[in-house]
Amino acid sequence: MWFWIFMLICNSLIPLMMWGIGSWFEKKPPEGINGVIGYRTKRSMKSQEAWDFAQRYMGRLWKRIGSNMLVPSIVIMLFTHGMTEDGIGNVSLVLIHVQMIVLLVSIYPVEKALKQKFDENGKSKK
Repeated sequence: MWFWIFMLICNSLIPLMMWGIGSWFEKKPPEGINGVIGYRTKRSMKSQEAWDFAQRYMGRLWKRIGSNMLVPSIVIMLFTHGMTEDGIGNVSLVLIHVQMIVLLVSIYPVEKALKQKFDENGKSKK
């Protein structure tokens, strides 16, 4: 039972983190371009305007993805209740891999939006 509870918590961390960071960046994104915190890609760091856009866009996206991933993750874990520790661990391994893939794939829409809105120098296309 303790292992199942532990894995339930672990499998909720990525969606909760995405939701929390998304909410934070949507409301109060990092103000200045920096190499420490924020959505940091070459395209997002070309100008302050591109930086601000990327932070808010990523925030909205992660908030939506995180909240949409949390419920299915919990439901999947409910189906593992009563399984052996190996079974719970295997399901959790697959679930966490899927969550990580979704997290990494979320870079694509942000980069696509930046490319559509800004030129190669980070200036708005208008």
